[in-house]
Amino acid sequence: MATTFCLINQKGGCGKSSTCFHLAGAFAELGLKVLLLDMDPQGSLSQVFLGPEYVESLNNKQTMAMLFDECSFFDSHDRLFNPTKVTGITICPANQTLARFNVPEPENTGMSQFAVRDFVEQQSGFDIVLIDCPPNLYRCSWTAMVAADYVIIPVPPEDFGTQGLRAVHQCIQQARRLNPGLRRLGHLVTRCDSRLLVHQLYERKLREMYKEIVLDTVIPEASAFKVALTRRSPVQLNEPQSKAAKLTLCLAHEILERIDVNERKQRIA
Repeated sequence: MATTFCLINQKGGCGKSSTCFHLAGAFAELGLKVLLLDMDPQGSLSQVFLGPEYVESLNNKQTMAMLFDECSFFDSHDRLFNPTKVTGITICPANQTLARFNVPEPENTGMSQFAVRDFVEQQSGFDIVLIDCPPNLYRCSWTAMVAADYVIIPVPPEDFGTQGLRAVHQCIQQARRLNPGLRRLGHLVTRCDSRLLVHQLYERKLREMYKEIVLDTVIPEASAFKVALTRRSPVQLNEPQSKAAKLTLCLAHEILERIDVNERKQRIA
């Protein structure tokens, strides 16, 4: 079965969607088959791969909203899968049709809490599943955590970026009641400008607080990422020799190494 990661944070603009986008390109470059699940009603990840007009035209039976719509319970999931122009990457999109299902207090939504997990377990032929979540801890993020093997928490090294991390950790702990195998892979420092003293201080503080569950790789605020987004091509394909592409590839390798270490620990235990 594929290894499933969800990217969560209550803060918008911390790099969840862009990390999914570029990281998928790095995994594909390594020869892995990647399935992207867009669980954010804003549909940013879907739009960058498939185009805004196409994504906005989709009905709920063509988006991840289908998993929560009782009227679609017996329908095939085939229409959810959209190949991208990047070999090895497939996306199941989202748009505004998902918004009405993203309710607070998701732990009270009964068996639908397992909707994404059941969907992921039915898939084959993929090595990696990346789930992009909205900037809240409502139903979409909750069901993603119930489905995931690992959580990655993108964190900009500044005050607004680090606010609310305690609530994120508490939500992960609660999700383990339904998914005991859920692990925090790590906090990912994103949108970092190493020239700024405040960014240096916040990164240092984050590493002091969370130690080994802060990923070694740091993702900078780089123009190469933004240019790649405008061209709808992960930086690994758009500018493979750029620092941004090399760091994204380092991140992919680090994630795979951390998974391997965890698996070895489990075998020993």
